[in-house]
Amino acid sequence: MSSPKLRAIIFDIGRVLIRVDVARATSSLAEGLSLSPQEIWSALERDPLWKDWQEGRISPRDWHLHLAKRLGSKLSFEQFVEVWNRVLDPTPIHEDAFLEKLGEKYRLAVLSNTDPLHLAHMERTYKFLALFPVHIYSCRVGACKPNPLIYKEALQACKVRAQEAVYVDDIPAYAQAAERLGMQAIVFENREQLCRDLGELSIDVT
Repeated sequence: MSSPKLRAIIFDIGRVLIRVDVARATSSLAEGLSLSPQEIWSALERDPLWKDWQEGRISPRDWHLHLAKRLGSKLSFEQFVEVWNRVLDPTPIHEDAFLEKLGEKYRLAVLSNTDPLHLAHMERTYKFLALFPVHIYSCRVGACKPNPLIYKEALQACKVRAQEAVYVDDIPAYAQAAERLGMQAIVFENREQLCRDLGELSIDVT
């Protein structure tokens, strides 16, 4: 029995479509703390409220107040927003032509664990996101990867079955979660490796 034809390619965003530079944000978020930028970001990701922030249950202003108290930051809300979004590198990883080529034959979607501030910044800043008809964000769905719910939301929005979709993520555990639902999955390392792995799935990237 032949495998179902692939009809959709679903991409994570951070470190797959957009470079992430935590030092750009954390250096201003926590001046005076004797921690490295990566240690500060890791501490944020372990914050008891991090999941609520990522799943849309905390407002941006409440998140700002929470971190200001925790880190001793004196940034105004407006300054905080600007600093928080510095983590997202302004130059995309892929050229539009590469994504446009994929979009000619496959339904493209983004699927990201992200917060309301990064969401608004990305949609305003990165024109290439217009090449993706489907945008699935954890803070809108109310669930983060690896929760199956967020993957199912993406499949439903793409109008495909799991067996008809490929999911690309830089985090192996999130790729494995997609595989458990029946999707093909690629762990992203770099552009050349992505093209090679897509080619092995008979997806033409030339």
